[in-house]
Amino acid sequence: MLTFTKQIPVLNPAAVIVVGSGSAGATAAIAAGRWLRRRGHTEPVVLIERHGFAGGTSTAVLDTFYGFYTPGSVSKKVVGGVPDDVVHAVAELDRVIERPNTFGAGTGITYNPEFLKIAWERLALAAGVRISYHTMFVDVLEENGRISGVVVANKAGLAAIPAAVVVDASGDADVCARAGVPFERAGDIEPGQTLTTTFRLANVDSVRARAFPRSAMVEKMKEAAASGRYELPRREGSIHITPIESVMATIMTRLADVDATDPEQLSAAETAGRSQALEYERFLRDLIPGYENARIVAFCAQIGVRETRRVYGQYRLTRQDVLSAAKFPDVIGLCGAPIEDHHAGHTTRWSYLPEGETVDIPYRALIPRTGEGLIVAGRCFSATHDAHASVRSMAQCMAMGQAAGLAAALSFVHHLSPGEINIHELQTELRAMGAVLETPGKDKSLSNAITADASIAVPGDRAGHYHQN
Repeated sequence: MLTFTKQIPVLNPAAVIVVGSGSAGATAAIAAGRWLRRRGHTEPVVLIERHGFAGGTSTAVLDTFYGFYTPGSVSKKVVGGVPDDVVHAVAELDRVIERPNTFGAGTGITYNPEFLKIAWERLALAAGVRISYHTMFVDVLEENGRISGVVVANKAGLAAIPAAVVVDASGDADVCARAGVPFERAGDIEPGQTLTTTFRLANVDSVRARAFPRSAMVEKMKEAAASGRYELPRREGSIHITPIESVMATIMTRLADVDATDPEQLSAAETAGRSQALEYERFLRDLIPGYENARIVAFCAQIGVRETRRVYGQYRLTRQDVLSAAKFPDVIGLCGAPIEDHHAGHTTRWSYLPEGETVDIPYRALIPRTGEGLIVAGRCFSATHDAHASVRSMAQCMAMGQAAGLAAALSFVHHLSPGEINIHELQTELRAMGAVLETPGKDKSLSNAITADASIAVPGDRAGHYHQN
Protein backbone atom coordinates (compact mmCIF):
# COMPACT_ATOMS: atom_id res chain seq x y z
CA MET A 1 0.00 0.00 0.00
CA LEU A 2 1.33 3.43 -0.99
CA THR A 3 1.72 6.10 1.68
CA PHE A 4 2.51 9.81 1.34
CA THR A 5 5.64 11.14 2.97
CA LYS A 6 3.80 14.16 4.28
CA GLN A 7 0.34 15.59 4.53
CA ILE A 8 -1.16 17.22 1.44
CA PRO A 9 -1.31 20.99 1.98
CA VAL A 10 -4.75 22.59 1.82
CA LEU A 11 -4.82 25.83 -0.18
CA ASN A 12 -7.23 28.72 0.28
CA PRO A 13 -10.79 27.83 -0.71
CA ALA A 14 -12.30 28.92 -4.02
CA ALA A 15 -15.83 29.90 -4.91
CA VAL A 16 -15.60 27.83 -8.09
CA ILE A 17 -12.98 25.47 -9.46
CA VAL A 18 -13.00 24.74 -13.20
CA VAL A 19 -11.00 21.69 -14.26
CA GLY A 20 -9.81 22.07 -17.84
CA SER A 21 -9.44 25.32 -19.77
CA GLY A 22 -10.73 24.27 -23.16
CA SER A 23 -13.52 26.11 -24.95
CA ALA A 24 -15.98 25.01 -22.26
CA GLY A 25 -13.74 25.45 -19.22
CA ALA A 26 -12.16 28.77 -20.13
CA THR A 27 -15.59 30.20 -20.97
CA ALA A 28 -17.00 28.83 -17.70
CA ALA A 29 -14.25 30.47 -15.67
CA ILE A 30 -14.66 33.81 -17.46
CA ALA A 31 -18.44 33.78 -17.00
CA ALA A 32 -18.23 32.85 -13.31
CA GLY A 33 -15.43 35.30 -12.58
CA ARG A 34 -17.16 38.22 -14.30
CA TRP A 35 -20.50 37.61 -12.61
CA LEU A 36 -19.02 37.26 -9.13
CA ARG A 37 -16.65 40.21 -9.48
CA ARG A 38 -19.43 42.53 -10.66
CA ARG A 39 -21.36 41.67 -7.52
CA GLY A 40 -18.46 42.38 -5.21
CA HIS A 41 -17.43 38.81 -4.38
CA THR A 42 -13.71 38.37 -3.79
CA GLU A 43 -13.58 34.58 -3.46
CA PRO A 44 -11.57 33.31 -6.43
CA VAL A 45 -12.53 31.29 -9.45
CA VAL A 46 -9.64 28.86 -10.03
CA LEU A 47 -8.93 27.43 -13.49
CA ILE A 48 -6.90 24.20 -13.53
CA GLU A 49 -5.03 23.44 -16.77
CA ARG A 50 -2.48 20.71 -17.53
CA HIS A 51 -0.89 22.62 -20.44
CA GLY A 52 0.96 25.91 -20.24
CA PHE A 53 -1.79 27.70 -22.15
CA ALA A 54 -5.56 27.91 -22.26
CA GLY A 55 -7.94 26.84 -25.00
CA GLY A 56 -7.76 23.06 -25.09
CA THR A 57 -8.75 21.80 -28.53
CA SER A 58 -9.23 25.39 -29.76
CA THR A 59 -5.51 26.13 -29.36
CA ALA A 60 -3.83 22.73 -29.04
CA VAL A 61 -5.51 21.02 -32.02
CA LEU A 62 -7.63 23.24 -34.27
CA ASP A 63 -7.81 26.78 -35.63
CA THR A 64 -11.53 27.14 -36.34
CA PHE A 65 -14.64 27.61 -34.22
CA TYR A 66 -17.59 25.71 -35.68
CA GLY A 67 -21.16 25.92 -34.41
CA PHE A 68 -21.57 29.70 -34.19
CA TYR A 69 -23.83 29.50 -37.26
CA THR A 70 -26.38 27.07 -38.63
CA PRO A 71 -25.32 25.39 -41.90
CA GLY A 72 -27.29 25.47 -45.14
CA SER A 73 -28.45 28.19 -47.51
CA VAL A 74 -29.51 30.51 -44.66
CA SER A 75 -26.98 31.15 -41.91
CA LYS A 76 -28.20 32.00 -38.42
CA LYS A 77 -25.89 32.96 -35.56
CA VAL A 78 -26.92 30.85 -32.56
CA VAL A 79 -24.17 31.40 -29.97
CA GLY A 80 -23.34 34.67 -28.22
CA GLY A 81 -22.14 36.38 -25.05
CA VAL A 82 -18.70 35.47 -23.74
CA PRO A 83 -18.02 33.47 -26.96
CA ASP A 84 -18.43 36.72 -28.92
CA ASP A 85 -15.90 38.38 -26.62
CA VAL A 86 -13.43 35.57 -27.28
CA VAL A 87 -13.64 36.13 -31.04
CA HIS A 88 -13.40 39.89 -30.52
CA ALA A 89 -10.34 39.51 -28.30
CA VAL A 90 -8.41 37.41 -30.83
CA ALA A 91 -9.53 39.69 -33.69
CA GLU A 92 -7.96 42.64 -31.87
CA LEU A 93 -4.65 40.78 -31.96
CA ASP A 94 -4.70 39.34 -35.47
CA ARG A 95 -6.75 38.75 -38.60
CA VAL A 96 -9.70 36.41 -38.14
CA ILE A 97 -11.59 34.82 -41.04
CA GLU A 98 -15.23 33.93 -41.49
CA ARG A 99 -14.87 30.91 -43.74
CA PRO A 100 -17.84 29.25 -45.48
CA ASN A 101 -17.95 25.47 -45.25
CA THR A 102 -20.31 24.29 -47.95
CA PHE A 103 -19.88 20.55 -47.38
CA GLY A 104 -20.32 20.18 -43.64
CA ALA A 105 -20.83 22.11 -40.44
CA GLY A 106 -21.46 25.59 -41.83
CA THR A 107 -19.50 28.82 -41.54
CA GLY A 108 -16.34 28.53 -39.46
CA ILE A 109 -14.42 31.27 -37.68
CA THR A 110 -10.72 30.67 -38.40
CA TYR A 111 -7.95 32.26 -36.31
CA ASN A 112 -4.28 31.89 -35.45
CA PRO A 113 -4.29 29.60 -32.38
CA GLU A 114 -1.15 31.26 -30.99
CA PHE A 115 -3.02 34.54 -30.65
CA LEU A 116 -6.10 32.77 -29.30
CA LYS A 117 -3.98 31.51 -26.41
CA ILE A 118 -3.39 35.12 -25.44
CA ALA A 119 -7.04 36.08 -25.93
CA TRP A 120 -8.29 33.29 -23.65
CA GLU A 121 -5.96 34.14 -20.79
CA ARG A 122 -6.42 37.91 -21.06
CA LEU A 123 -10.18 37.52 -20.77
CA ALA A 124 -9.80 35.11 -17.84
CA LEU A 125 -7.37 37.38 -15.98
CA ALA A 126 -9.59 40.41 -16.60
CA ALA A 127 -12.46 38.45 -15.02
CA GLY A 128 -10.37 37.85 -11.89
CA VAL A 129 -9.78 34.18 -12.65
CA ARG A 130 -6.78 32.55 -10.95
CA ILE A 131 -5.11 30.43 -13.65
CA SER A 132 -3.06 27.43 -12.58
CA TYR A 133 -1.11 26.16 -15.60
CA HIS A 134 0.95 22.95 -15.65
CA THR A 135 -1.40 21.53 -13.04
CA MET A 136 -3.05 18.12 -13.22
CA PHE A 137 -6.31 17.14 -11.61
CA VAL A 138 -5.71 14.08 -9.40
CA ASP A 139 -8.77 13.41 -7.26
CA VAL A 140 -11.87 14.91 -5.66
CA LEU A 141 -12.43 16.09 -2.12
CA GLU A 142 -15.66 14.85 -0.60
CA GLU A 143 -17.47 15.98 2.52
CA ASN A 144 -20.77 14.53 3.74
CA GLY A 145 -21.49 13.07 0.32
CA ARG A 146 -20.81 16.34 -1.51
CA ILE A 147 -17.90 17.15 -3.81
CA SER A 148 -16.10 19.90 -1.92
CA GLY A 149 -12.96 20.49 -3.97
CA VAL A 150 -10.13 18.81 -5.84
CA VAL A 151 -6.64 17.44 -5.34
CA VAL A 152 -4.10 18.64 -7.89
CA ALA A 153 -0.44 18.00 -8.72
CA ASN A 154 2.16 20.36 -10.16
CA LYS A 155 5.80 21.34 -9.66
CA ALA A 156 5.02 22.28 -6.06
CA GLY A 157 3.71 18.78 -5.38
CA LEU A 158 0.23 17.68 -4.34
CA ALA A 159 -2.32 20.16 -2.98
CA ALA A 160 -5.97 20.18 -2.01
CA ILE A 161 -8.19 23.09 -3.05
CA PRO A 162 -11.61 23.32 -1.37
CA ALA A 163 -14.44 24.86 -3.40
CA ALA A 164 -18.16 25.47 -3.19
CA VAL A 165 -18.69 24.15 -6.74
CA VAL A 166 -16.54 22.18 -9.17
CA VAL A 167 -17.02 22.42 -12.94
CA ASP A 168 -15.79 19.36 -14.83
CA ALA A 169 -14.67 20.74 -18.19
CA SER A 170 -11.90 18.18 -18.61
CA GLY A 171 -13.43 16.84 -21.82
CA ASP A 172 -12.97 13.30 -20.57
CA ALA A 173 -15.18 13.67 -17.46
CA ASP A 174 -12.10 13.03 -15.32
CA VAL A 175 -13.59 14.66 -12.24
CA CYS A 176 -16.87 12.79 -12.61
CA ALA A 177 -15.06 9.50 -13.09
CA ARG A 178 -13.05 9.99 -9.88
CA ALA A 179 -16.24 10.99 -8.06
CA GLY A 180 -18.02 7.80 -9.07
CA VAL A 181 -20.51 9.53 -11.37
CA PRO A 182 -22.03 7.07 -13.88
CA PHE A 183 -20.91 7.53 -17.48
CA GLU A 184 -20.82 5.82 -20.85
CA ARG A 185 -17.38 5.40 -22.38
CA ALA A 186 -17.14 5.80 -26.15
CA GLY A 187 -17.16 2.30 -27.62
CA ASP A 188 -19.09 0.71 -24.76
CA ILE A 189 -22.39 0.73 -26.69
CA GLU A 190 -21.63 2.26 -30.10
CA PRO A 191 -18.26 2.67 -31.85
CA GLY A 192 -16.51 5.81 -30.64
CA GLN A 193 -15.53 8.69 -32.88
CA THR A 194 -12.09 8.52 -34.44
CA LEU A 195 -9.15 10.72 -33.41
CA THR A 196 -7.26 13.17 -35.66
CA THR A 197 -3.74 14.56 -35.68
CA THR A 198 -3.95 17.97 -37.30
CA PHE A 199 -1.00 19.70 -38.94
CA ARG A 200 -0.18 22.96 -40.66
CA LEU A 201 1.71 23.32 -43.93
CA ALA A 202 3.86 26.28 -44.97
CA ASN A 203 5.21 27.26 -48.39
CA VAL A 204 1.87 26.58 -50.07
CA ASP A 205 1.10 28.38 -53.33
CA SER A 206 -2.24 29.62 -52.00
CA VAL A 207 -3.57 30.85 -55.34
CA ARG A 208 -3.08 27.53 -57.10
CA ALA A 209 -4.15 25.51 -54.05
CA ARG A 210 -7.42 27.41 -53.65
CA ALA A 211 -8.14 27.14 -57.37
CA PHE A 212 -8.08 23.33 -57.14
CA PRO A 213 -11.61 22.24 -56.13
CA ARG A 214 -12.10 20.19 -53.00
CA SER A 215 -14.05 17.62 -55.03
CA ALA A 216 -11.02 17.14 -57.27
CA MET A 217 -8.77 16.69 -54.23
CA VAL A 218 -11.12 14.04 -52.85
CA GLU A 219 -10.99 12.16 -56.16
CA LYS A 220 -7.18 12.34 -56.16
CA MET A 221 -7.20 11.01 -52.60
CA LYS A 222 -9.35 8.03 -53.58
CA GLU A 223 -7.16 7.30 -56.59
CA ALA A 224 -3.98 7.58 -54.54
CA ALA A 225 -5.28 5.17 -51.90
CA ALA A 226 -6.51 2.72 -54.53
CA SER A 227 -3.08 2.72 -56.21
CA GLY A 228 -1.54 1.22 -53.09
CA ARG A 229 1.24 3.82 -53.06
CA TYR A 230 -0.31 5.89 -50.26
CA GLU A 231 -1.78 4.88 -46.90
CA LEU A 232 -4.73 7.25 -46.45
CA PRO A 233 -7.27 5.96 -43.90
CA ARG A 234 -9.55 8.93 -44.52
CA ARG A 235 -10.40 9.70 -48.15
CA GLU A 236 -12.22 13.04 -47.86
CA GLY A 237 -10.42 15.13 -45.28
CA SER A 238 -10.28 18.90 -45.45
CA ILE A 239 -7.58 21.52 -45.85
CA HIS A 240 -8.20 25.24 -45.50
CA ILE A 241 -6.70 28.71 -45.52
CA THR A 242 -5.40 30.35 -42.36
CA PRO A 243 -4.77 34.00 -41.40
CA ILE A 244 -1.13 33.47 -42.42
CA GLU A 245 -0.44 33.72 -46.15
CA SER A 246 0.88 30.47 -47.70
CA VAL A 247 0.02 28.45 -44.58
CA MET A 248 -2.78 25.88 -44.77
CA ALA A 249 -4.34 23.79 -41.98
CA THR A 250 -5.62 20.23 -42.25
CA ILE A 251 -8.18 17.88 -40.75
CA MET A 252 -7.19 14.70 -42.57
CA THR A 253 -5.77 11.88 -40.46
CA ARG A 254 -7.93 9.21 -38.80
CA LEU A 255 -7.17 6.94 -35.84
CA ALA A 256 -9.92 4.41 -35.11
CA ASP A 257 -10.74 2.15 -32.16
CA VAL A 258 -8.81 4.20 -29.60
CA ASP A 259 -9.91 4.54 -25.99
CA ALA A 260 -8.40 7.94 -25.25
CA THR A 261 -8.87 7.39 -21.49
CA ASP A 262 -6.29 4.58 -21.70
CA PRO A 263 -2.79 6.12 -21.49
CA GLU A 264 -1.16 3.36 -23.53
CA GLN A 265 -3.70 3.58 -26.34
CA LEU A 266 -3.55 7.37 -26.32
CA SER A 267 0.26 7.33 -26.51
CA ALA A 268 0.18 4.88 -29.43
CA ALA A 269 -2.36 7.06 -31.22
CA GLU A 270 -0.13 10.13 -30.85
CA THR A 271 2.79 8.41 -32.59
CA ALA A 272 0.59 6.79 -35.26
CA GLY A 273 -1.13 10.10 -35.95
CA ARG A 274 2.11 11.90 -36.69
CA SER A 275 3.17 9.08 -39.02
CA GLN A 276 -0.14 9.40 -40.86
CA ALA A 277 0.37 13.15 -41.14
CA LEU A 278 3.65 12.58 -42.98
CA GLU A 279 1.83 10.34 -45.45
CA TYR A 280 -0.83 12.96 -46.12
CA GLU A 281 1.88 15.58 -46.59
CA ARG A 282 3.53 13.30 -49.17
CA PHE A 283 0.22 12.87 -50.96
CA LEU A 284 -0.36 16.62 -51.11
CA ARG A 285 3.18 17.40 -52.28
CA ASP A 286 3.06 14.71 -54.97
CA LEU A 287 -0.42 15.12 -56.38
CA ILE A 288 -2.17 18.38 -55.46
CA PRO A 289 -1.36 21.66 -57.26
CA GLY A 290 0.12 24.35 -55.05
CA TYR A 291 1.61 21.96 -52.50
CA GLU A 292 4.78 20.96 -54.35
CA ASN A 293 7.03 22.86 -51.92
CA ALA A 294 4.82 22.60 -48.84
CA ARG A 295 6.21 21.24 -45.60
CA ILE A 296 4.73 20.53 -42.20
CA VAL A 297 5.61 23.34 -39.79
CA ALA A 298 3.45 22.30 -36.83
CA PHE A 299 1.63 19.28 -35.47
CA CYS A 300 -1.18 19.74 -33.00
CA ALA A 301 0.10 19.90 -29.41
CA GLN A 302 -2.06 16.88 -28.61
CA ILE A 303 -4.06 14.54 -30.78
CA GLY A 304 -7.63 15.66 -31.44
CA VAL A 305 -10.03 13.57 -29.36
CA ARG A 306 -13.72 13.78 -30.22
CA GLU A 307 -15.34 11.47 -27.70
CA THR A 308 -14.45 9.59 -24.53
CA ARG A 309 -16.64 9.58 -21.40
CA ARG A 310 -20.16 11.03 -21.53
CA VAL A 311 -21.84 11.34 -18.15
CA TYR A 312 -25.36 10.19 -17.40
CA GLY A 313 -27.13 13.38 -16.43
CA GLN A 314 -30.56 14.39 -15.27
CA TYR A 315 -31.46 14.47 -18.98
CA ARG A 316 -29.75 12.66 -21.85
CA LEU A 317 -29.91 14.35 -25.24
CA THR A 318 -30.72 11.92 -28.09
CA ARG A 319 -30.45 11.65 -31.86
CA GLN A 320 -34.20 12.19 -32.13
CA ASP A 321 -33.92 15.36 -30.04
CA VAL A 322 -31.27 16.76 -32.38
CA LEU A 323 -32.88 15.87 -35.71
CA SER A 324 -36.33 17.02 -34.57
CA ALA A 325 -34.90 20.33 -33.27
CA ALA A 326 -36.34 19.63 -29.80
CA LYS A 327 -37.10 22.49 -27.41
CA PHE A 328 -36.70 22.34 -23.63
CA PRO A 329 -37.90 24.63 -20.82
CA ASP A 330 -34.43 24.62 -19.25
CA VAL A 331 -32.58 25.67 -22.44
CA ILE A 332 -29.13 27.18 -21.83
CA GLY A 333 -27.78 27.19 -25.40
CA LEU A 334 -28.56 26.28 -29.00
CA CYS A 335 -27.03 23.98 -31.61
CA GLY A 336 -27.71 23.89 -35.34
CA ALA A 337 -24.69 21.76 -36.24
CA PRO A 338 -25.36 18.43 -37.97
CA ILE A 339 -24.61 15.03 -36.50
CA GLU A 340 -21.03 14.63 -37.73
CA ASP A 341 -19.94 11.02 -37.33
CA HIS A 342 -16.21 10.48 -37.84
CA HIS A 343 -16.53 6.71 -37.95
CA ALA A 344 -13.81 4.16 -38.67
CA GLY A 345 -14.46 4.11 -42.43
CA HIS A 346 -13.01 6.25 -45.20
CA THR A 347 -15.68 8.97 -45.08
CA THR A 348 -17.69 11.04 -42.59
CA ARG A 349 -21.46 10.65 -42.16
CA TRP A 350 -23.60 13.80 -41.85
CA SER A 351 -27.22 14.00 -40.63
CA TYR A 352 -28.80 17.46 -40.69
CA LEU A 353 -31.44 19.26 -38.70
CA PRO A 354 -34.25 20.91 -40.68
CA GLU A 355 -33.02 23.98 -42.56
CA GLY A 356 -32.25 26.85 -40.19
CA GLU A 357 -33.46 24.99 -37.10
CA THR A 358 -31.69 24.41 -33.79
CA VAL A 359 -31.93 21.96 -30.92
CA ASP A 360 -32.02 23.32 -27.39
CA ILE A 361 -29.27 22.24 -24.99
CA PRO A 362 -31.05 21.53 -21.70
CA TYR A 363 -29.43 22.54 -18.43
CA ARG A 364 -30.24 19.09 -17.04
CA ALA A 365 -27.70 17.59 -19.49
CA LEU A 366 -24.99 19.42 -17.51
CA ILE A 367 -26.07 18.04 -14.13
CA PRO A 368 -24.78 14.52 -13.36
CA ARG A 369 -27.23 12.07 -11.82
CA THR A 370 -24.95 11.80 -8.81
CA GLY A 371 -22.18 13.99 -7.43
CA GLU A 372 -23.66 16.89 -5.52
CA GLY A 373 -21.61 20.05 -6.05
CA LEU A 374 -20.58 19.01 -9.58
CA ILE A 375 -21.56 20.41 -12.96
CA VAL A 376 -20.16 19.43 -16.36
CA ALA A 377 -19.52 21.46 -19.51
CA GLY A 378 -18.19 20.56 -22.94
CA ARG A 379 -17.96 17.22 -24.65
CA CYS A 380 -18.48 15.16 -21.49
CA PHE A 381 -22.10 16.39 -21.18
CA SER A 382 -25.00 13.93 -21.04
CA ALA A 383 -25.88 12.72 -24.53
CA THR A 384 -26.03 9.62 -26.68
CA HIS A 385 -23.29 8.97 -29.22
CA ASP A 386 -25.28 10.53 -32.09
CA ALA A 387 -26.50 13.62 -30.21
CA HIS A 388 -22.98 14.18 -28.93
CA ALA A 389 -21.69 14.15 -32.54
CA SER A 390 -23.72 17.32 -33.14
CA VAL A 391 -23.51 19.27 -29.88
CA ARG A 392 -19.77 18.74 -29.25
CA SER A 393 -18.85 21.59 -31.65
CA MET A 394 -16.60 24.18 -30.00
CA ALA A 395 -19.15 27.00 -30.09
CA GLN A 396 -21.64 24.76 -28.29
CA CYS A 397 -18.95 23.82 -25.75
CA MET A 398 -18.50 27.55 -25.17
CA ALA A 399 -22.26 27.99 -24.73
CA MET A 400 -22.33 25.12 -22.23
CA GLY A 401 -19.32 26.58 -20.44
CA GLN A 402 -20.96 29.99 -20.18
CA ALA A 403 -24.04 28.38 -18.61
CA ALA A 404 -22.04 26.11 -16.31
CA GLY A 405 -19.84 28.94 -15.06
CA LEU A 406 -22.79 31.20 -14.39
CA ALA A 407 -24.70 28.35 -12.72
CA ALA A 408 -21.68 27.62 -10.51
CA ALA A 409 -21.54 31.28 -9.46
CA LEU A 410 -25.26 31.28 -8.67
CA SER A 411 -24.83 28.07 -6.69
CA PHE A 412 -22.05 29.64 -4.65
CA VAL A 413 -24.00 32.81 -3.90
CA HIS A 414 -27.25 31.02 -3.02
CA HIS A 415 -25.55 28.14 -1.13
CA LEU A 416 -27.21 25.59 -3.41
CA SER A 417 -26.06 22.68 -5.52
CA PRO A 418 -26.03 23.35 -9.27
CA GLY A 419 -29.08 21.14 -9.70
CA GLU A 420 -31.05 23.24 -7.21
CA ILE A 421 -30.68 26.73 -8.65
CA ASN A 422 -33.60 28.58 -10.22
CA ILE A 423 -33.50 27.91 -13.96
CA HIS A 424 -35.36 31.14 -14.76
CA GLU A 425 -32.74 33.17 -12.90
CA LEU A 426 -30.00 31.34 -14.79
CA GLN A 427 -31.68 32.03 -18.13
CA THR A 428 -32.21 35.69 -17.25
CA GLU A 429 -28.55 36.13 -16.37
CA LEU A 430 -27.48 34.25 -19.51
CA ARG A 431 -29.53 36.56 -21.70
CA ALA A 432 -28.01 39.54 -19.90
CA MET A 433 -24.56 38.16 -20.86
CA GLY A 434 -25.63 37.97 -24.51
CA ALA A 435 -26.37 34.25 -24.73
CA VAL A 436 -28.76 33.15 -27.48
CA LEU A 437 -31.58 30.98 -26.10
CA GLU A 438 -34.16 31.25 -28.89
CA THR A 439 -33.66 30.30 -32.54
CA PRO A 440 -33.18 33.61 -34.37
CA GLY A 441 -35.13 34.67 -37.45
CA LYS A 442 -33.85 34.67 -40.98
CA ASP A 443 -30.28 35.90 -41.31
CA LYS A 444 -28.02 36.63 -44.26
CA SER A 445 -27.53 34.17 -47.08
CA LEU A 446 -24.10 32.58 -47.22
CA SER A 447 -23.84 33.30 -50.92
CA ASN A 448 -23.84 37.07 -50.49
CA ALA A 449 -22.79 37.58 -46.87
CA ILE A 450 -19.37 35.98 -46.72
CA THR A 451 -16.27 35.75 -48.88
CA ALA A 452 -13.71 33.01 -48.50
CA ASP A 453 -11.16 35.26 -46.87
CA ALA A 454 -13.24 38.01 -45.30
CA SER A 455 -11.57 39.18 -42.12
CA ILE A 456 -13.51 40.33 -39.08
CA ALA A 457 -12.51 43.08 -36.72
CA VAL A 458 -15.27 43.29 -34.11
CA PRO A 459 -18.21 41.11 -33.09
CA GLY A 460 -21.57 41.76 -34.69
CA ASP A 461 -24.69 42.73 -32.89
CA ARG A 462 -25.08 39.21 -31.46
CA ALA A 463 -28.05 38.67 -33.74
CA GLY A 464 -26.16 38.38 -37.01
CA HIS A 465 -22.77 37.75 -38.52
CA TYR A 466 -19.59 39.33 -37.27
CA HIS A 467 -18.80 42.50 -39.17
CA GLN A 468 -16.32 42.16 -42.00
CA ASN A 469 -13.61 44.51 -43.23
